[in-house]
Amino acid sequence: MEPFWQKIITFAFHRPEEIKDCQALASSAFALKTIEFLRGVVEEPETNLKLYLTALTHRSALHDSAHLHLIESNQRLEFLGDSVIGLLISAYLFKKFPNNAEGELSNKRAKIVNRNSLAGFAMTLGLGEYILIGESADRHKICCNESALADAFESLIGAIYLDKGIHAANNFIIKHVIEHVNFNTIVFAEHNYKSRLIEYTQLHHLPPPLYSIIEEAGVEHEKTFTVGVTCTDQLLGTGTAKRKKDAEQLAAREAIKLLATS
Repeated sequence: MEPFWQKIITFAFHRPEEIKDCQALASSAFALKTIEFLRGVVEEPETNLKLYLTALTHRSALHDSAHLHLIESNQRLEFLGDSVIGLLISAYLFKKFPNNAEGELSNKRAKIVNRNSLAGFAMTLGLGEYILIGESADRHKICCNESALADAFESLIGAIYLDKGIHAANNFIIKHVIEHVNFNTIVFAEHNYKSRLIEYTQLHHLPPPLYSIIEEAGVEHEKTFTVGVTCTDQLLGTGTAKRKKDAEQLAAREAIKLLATS
């Protein structure tokens, strides 16, 4: 009997080089497990299997001799998925909260699409168990890593968008984000990024962050403020909102994101 993975690849790919590459990847027992997972969360992933496997490929796999056939990790798909989820969550919040100002909507979106929240959505899916990593890498460390989980979740959304379009991506987000048991708790939680930034500077023995208005735009009753936050004379982040306090929170959030990746 023809192996399961060969049936999938024969159906999904037509060019010989694509068949060869996917055969090399999908023939492993672990990749078969990943394919079964994909079939549970994506409708007919077989139509573009290589794309979905790429979405779950950690960059460590590219440097492993057992995976030399892999030519791309999920980093590019993560970039796309980040934009897709940002757009769809923005559209949902815009309709859901018609009385919220731009700053309030931005704060709600930030609480949903940050690393911590996205990693939580990924953990509910059990996504970490199916990330493809290099044999020499620490599987437990990577698959429980907040950044790796969030990247894989965004990458999967990017793959769904490319393969099936915005409607399918939106359905996935509704099911696994908006209908998530913790969604409302996340949306209405108080995330004080200014306090978090102060805690960071104190922990690392840095001077306290300073906020300053970079620009004011608009007529008097409809002004928007762009605020920058600096530490040791370095601009760490900027934020724009209709209220100075909201702009400061957005600037602090950007600063925290920068510091977390530096």
